[in-house]
Amino acid sequence: MHTGSKPADREPDTSARPPLVRELLLVAGLFVIYKFGRQAANGHVDEAFHNAGRVWDLERAVHLPGEGAVQGLLLHDETLIHLANTYYATVHFPATLLFLGWLYWRRPRHYLWSRRVLAVLTGAALALHLLFPLAPPRLLAATGLIDTGQVYGPTVYGSTPATDSMANQFAAMPSLHFGWALMVGVGLVVATRSRWRWLWLLHPAVTLFVIVGTANHYWLDSIVVAALLSVALAALRLPRTDPVGVHIPWPAAPTRPYATAARADGRSPSYASSGAGR
Repeated sequence: MHTGSKPADREPDTSARPPLVRELLLVAGLFVIYKFGRQAANGHVDEAFHNAGRVWDLERAVHLPGEGAVQGLLLHDETLIHLANTYYATVHFPATLLFLGWLYWRRPRHYLWSRRVLAVLTGAALALHLLFPLAPPRLLAATGLIDTGQVYGPTVYGSTPATDSMANQFAAMPSLHFGWALMVGVGLVVATRSRWRWLWLLHPAVTLFVIVGTANHYWLDSIVVAALLSVALAALRLPRTDPVGVHIPWPAAPTRPYATAARADGRSPSYASSGAGR
């Protein structure tokens, strides 16, 4: 027999919730570091295109499916292309912020864990952006892919990548679009108990379809970030603070009334038993 209830069945543990102002400043700081870190990796144009050719050749050598097959599905319908471009441009940051905000309010322990994992993942990704600048497939002529953002819109990138002051277009490896989306999906599956919770994984699945179909990322960009996230999740385990149920293997034997009475008289249970039988 076990006592205790599931975490999702109880009210959130407010004692585990960190101060709101501190967390707002911390999360805002992480986003600023993310933006400036990507900008710091800008400017390595020749190296980025050289690396892009190597990544493209490696994908073909290991027989990964062509990114063009995914883009071909989008090009059948211009409305679908607009939806994919809009999803890429507008869902990435808001979905992550809503995820962290909901965890902060409803699952403080999961919030701390998820925030740490996202911080480690983002730091590792920024290091790779600096070490391995990479032009996305939409800029590599050898891929034959269309820059759907520039052709159909909307887009978050400038028309001249080398001088784009708003975003670093040569930071494709790894894909934080997919990495953050995957953590949002995994984090919500872990933090909730509904039978429908696995549907949260549709977010990273749709994100993967979008980033490949719009030619913003290679398959390898997603594979690498998934590997980084796996390492972060293995290193930063969700702390277990739930009470452990007490296991009682069998019920205690009932006390016989005459034995209790015998003890009250100061005699041993065996003597009382023999005396009662006379």
